[in-house]
Amino acid sequence: MPKLNVQECKLGIDGFDPVSYFDGEPLEGSSDITTESEGVVYRFASSANKERFTSDPQKFAPQYGGWCAVAVSEGKYFPVNPKTYTIQDDKLFLFYNAEMGNTLPQWQESPESRQQDADKHWAADDIVYPED
Repeated sequence: MPKLNVQECKLGIDGFDPVSYFDGEPLEGSSDITTESEGVVYRFASSANKERFTSDPQKFAPQYGGWCAVAVSEGKYFPVNPKTYTIQDDKLFLFYNAEMGNTLPQWQESPESRQQDADKHWAADDIVYPED
């Protein structure tokens, strides 16, 4: 099973509400409104969003365990900025955006081929952590 991008407390997406991305704006979730799915604890901005998520977790959970989609397309694990994302084919993809730059534009240059490459690496479970 591929590793998940979670904090020590199993918190995913740094506490952001996965459903809110599909409504056009990532919102921080409440520590009082949570659920666990496949080893990840998700927080929600509202009980309604939690209900939407629990009815179809696969629709709302981020792709590739919450890791940077560009990095996964290159066979690597890399952290994300939860405010840097895209919705493609009705799926949530997250991206790195910090000191070394923003990877979302790389994805946007060729989203279909990037997704195909990422899907292949994810399915093969051949992703590695970059050298420190």
